[in-house]
Amino acid sequence: MMDKSLLSLKGFKSTMVLLTVLALCSGAAIILQAKYLAQAITGLFNGEKLSQQFLPILLFIVFFLLRQLLALLRDRYMQSFSVKSGSAIRQSFTAKLFNLGPNATETEGTGNLVTMALEGISQLETYIKLFLPKVINMALIPLMIAAYTLTLDIRSSVILILVLPTLIFFMAILGYAAQRKADKQYESYQTLSNHFVDSLRGLETLRLLGLSKRYDRNIRQVSEQYRKSTMGTLKYAFLSTFALDFFSSLGVAIVALFLGLGLLGGEIVLLPALTILILAPEFFVPIRDFGNDYHATLDGKNALKAINKIISLPASKVDEDTSITQWGHSSRLEVDSLTFQYEEHESLTDLSFSCKGFSKIGIIGASGAGKSTLVNILAGFIQPNEADIQINDVHVPDFSLVDWQKQILYIPQHPYIFNDTIANNISFYTKNATREDIESACKRAGLAEFIQSLEKGLDEQIGESGRSLSGGQQQRIALARAFLDSNRRILLFDEPTAHLDIETEAELKRQMSPLFKDRLVFFATHRLHWMMEMDQIIVLELGKIVEIGTHEQLLERKGHYYALTQAQMQGTEVQNG
Repeated sequence: MMDKSLLSLKGFKSTMVLLTVLALCSGAAIILQAKYLAQAITGLFNGEKLSQQFLPILLFIVFFLLRQLLALLRDRYMQSFSVKSGSAIRQSFTAKLFNLGPNATETEGTGNLVTMALEGISQLETYIKLFLPKVINMALIPLMIAAYTLTLDIRSSVILILVLPTLIFFMAILGYAAQRKADKQYESYQTLSNHFVDSLRGLETLRLLGLSKRYDRNIRQVSEQYRKSTMGTLKYAFLSTFALDFFSSLGVAIVALFLGLGLLGGEIVLLPALTILILAPEFFVPIRDFGNDYHATLDGKNALKAINKIISLPASKVDEDTSITQWGHSSRLEVDSLTFQYEEHESLTDLSFSCKGFSKIGIIGASGAGKSTLVNILAGFIQPNEADIQINDVHVPDFSLVDWQKQILYIPQHPYIFNDTIANNISFYTKNATREDIESACKRAGLAEFIQSLEKGLDEQIGESGRSLSGGQQQRIALARAFLDSNRRILLFDEPTAHLDIETEAELKRQMSPLFKDRLVFFATHRLHWMMEMDQIIVLELGKIVEIGTHEQLLERKGHYYALTQAQMQGTEVQNG
């Protein structure tokens, strides 16, 4: 019923103790308000004056208000606790995503991860806020009421206790069915999220190719599938609510029937009978509340499972102990016998290469050659199975070193644009940047004219619900981030212009070239015109290095690189890998 991962929440034990105390106090308040209300009504029924009922009425009001106050305190505390817990889980989730690197988004889907980080955390907070107090109330308050009614009328108490298992039985059956439906609904939701984000990202390309209407139909089909899953879940939720209301009402009716017969037969007097009749609906309220909110929290429970699945993935180890010096003109990197195996297949096999100082290394190859995998290894996102690596004469097992990663600027094919202003997007990784520094970086990245055309300039909101950007503008944001950070001396590019048209790429190339100065650059691409800018070219094929050399040297050899250039010159450009 309760996800075991909730036990690991910070402050969970103290929260459960507090909820238990509040539930006991609420149960006592419910019993006492029923007792004094019954006293006041019984006194008036027996002909006593209204003034004589002042004390019972006053006590009834006091315990009624106490009950409401306890509920208010509980709700406010749970609101605070759920927000703090959600914030902690969000931090752990995003930290793990940063640790896993781009491979996580490729495996799990960008839309799915964005949904988890935003809506998933909100649903999780609702789950924590509603589930924990309701399950405590359901466990304690009915028992307290049953125990108290036992002192007033054994038969009524037995009826309540006998109805309770029937109610819980139907709630469990329908809850299990609703859980299965909710699991399918969440899977449909993840599919819809990924499909929508991927389609949105490639919308301009789809329009250009005349395929936008086809993808419009695809989104409609996925949305319809999600709608059907949602309606299926709601059917079980409504059925569960009906069953809870029916059996609880039936239980109260049976108690009322036997109390009436008892009054007529003189087996019980009015005061205890009226007290029991007031308490009988209260006996079922915690169970009905739990049943109703259970369906409202299923999405949160599923989101927690999905988030914990990501958090529990093996973390990329980060070496904080090994120290390496800042990369400079005389620095040297040597990689020998690097092998990486992915899902029982070798993606990279026995790679060996070296570079020195501020050189530009091009990584070229056809689709599936292993370019992106090599860049991810160089960034420390993934670790090779085997490798002999030396950085400035220091032997290291892989590139997951704090001192190495602090020197890296990574520019992927699709830079992430935060839902924030242009200025904050550019300075996101460089918090101490001044306004003048940001403006200078924008000029160097070719953003100045675009920013001047905006009403709010650097304060214009972009990303998600803000202004949408073209692919070229997104890359310029990434370039501006790189220009703003002059301390990092290692640049990693993973197909940064693969989705851009030739004209936009040519303009970006002019603005990108100054960024290469006084830096070690690894540039992975399938577009060969970049290779003329490189000091050394690594040619990959099926995860192996088949050639290394300069552009001129490789053309003279007339090997794999020469074949790639000829293929592109003939209009059969190698597709993005």
